[in-house]
Amino acid sequence: MIRVSAGTANVLGLKKLTTDAPPTTAYLMSGEKCSHDCAFCPQARNSTGRSDLLARVTWPDYDENTVVSEIGRSFACNRLKRTCLQVVNRQDSLDKAKNFLTKLKQNTSVPVCVSCNLSTPEEAGELFALGADRVGLALDAACERVYQKVKAGSFTKHLQLIEETARLYPGRISTHLIAGLGETEEEMVAIMAYMVSLGVTIGLFAFTPVKGTRLENGQPPDIASYRRIQLAQYLLANKLVDRKDIKFHGGKIIEFGLPRKQLAAVAKTGKPFQTSGCPDCNRPYYNEKPGGVIYNYPRPLTPEEIDAVLRELGFTAGDAACSGD
Repeated sequence: MIRVSAGTANVLGLKKLTTDAPPTTAYLMSGEKCSHDCAFCPQARNSTGRSDLLARVTWPDYDENTVVSEIGRSFACNRLKRTCLQVVNRQDSLDKAKNFLTKLKQNTSVPVCVSCNLSTPEEAGELFALGADRVGLALDAACERVYQKVKAGSFTKHLQLIEETARLYPGRISTHLIAGLGETEEEMVAIMAYMVSLGVTIGLFAFTPVKGTRLENGQPPDIASYRRIQLAQYLLANKLVDRKDIKFHGGKIIEFGLPRKQLAAVAKTGKPFQTSGCPDCNRPYYNEKPGGVIYNYPRPLTPEEIDAVLRELGFTAGDAACSGD
């Protein structure tokens, strides 16, 4: 058995679900109840949350062979473009990842990213040898201070693993960063810029409080702050600015390093506010409820949504009008 996100199950024809944004990646989860104890995660060792949750998404169980077969069929007809296998950390997590990856690649050519707790770059190499096209090494926290509060363990050691693996496998490593865990915008920009310098792809998440976790009473990030972080990430990832160009006051971004009209033009495309991560990853409603505040848009923004984002960033009607269409 393997867990499948509810949205993925709908695309695979395993579950009926009404949605306005189907996932373009098949999201799978192997295992439950992690040996780690991350404060934000319902799979954490001491979490009392539901075992079928990750973030705010439910992950029902299905037969592995059925899932593999349906992924192959959905990939062949272009309903899905990628698979993301997330492996809950246990003693046998790497073996589980390798076994499922082998089965999947024997039956379909779908690109696969494996997010798994690894100890060495060589273990990433084992996953690549079995057909993974990307490996995810989640950092989650932006800095040592926050890492110790929400994850524990060695931030430096984990960062070193990402560095070494990214240099050994350039362009094939991804990481997760979660905004809203207590970091400043300046700290988030610093780690995003460093990941970009390493060629590491960033999947940016907004902290989502989940019942049963140590941070169940926490608050999601302020939407204006999150929009600034998204815009900074987009500018850095697309080499439109350098880290030194971005200015801060009290840890908050006050300048992005581009003239205001040029910055408004970038924002007006809507692209900085769509889900970031591996190619074809849209993670619909991973951080938000339908009808609520949308942190990561799983599709191109509508003109009305772009207008709302521009207001959240503090652009005036004049800025938007002069930014070009």
